[in-house]
Amino acid sequence: MLLNTLYSKSSKSKTRVGRGIGSSKGKTCGRGHKGQKSRSGVAIKSFEGGQMPLYRRLPKRGFKSLNNKKNIAIINLSNIQKFLLKDKPLNDKITLLSLKKNKFINKKFIELKVLGSGELTSKLDIEVNSISKSAKVKIEKLGGKVTLIK
Repeated sequence: MLLNTLYSKSSKSKTRVGRGIGSSKGKTCGRGHKGQKSRSGVAIKSFEGGQMPLYRRLPKRGFKSLNNKKNIAIINLSNIQKFLLKDKPLNDKITLLSLKKNKFINKKFIELKVLGSGELTSKLDIEVNSISKSAKVKIEKLGGKVTLIK
């Protein structure tokens, strides 16, 4: 059995419209008389016979503005600890550039924010745009230094 020898058993021929009265689809071709639907090239999308269409019955919801979207990298202390333990050691000071250089964060980010989830075991100096209170306390508790950039 080959692909070119296969055939379909239900080879029903297409109804040819407009081929005389005896074909049962002659004259108006099964479209009825007059009106928009009897013409070719007409599609009445979402028309419900004069009833209020569904897309107009449902309420409009929400709006998402993309104008004031900021690219802020948010990192937890637990992630920073993982970075410190990896083979690639960070410089003595952790900055946005050093994180990008070592491919710990994506290059699209323009600001860095540190959150206090997780624990640190080593002292570090960090330069960030913003930091949570708990993260600042944990870093300074170990003798580290936090520098805020504006």
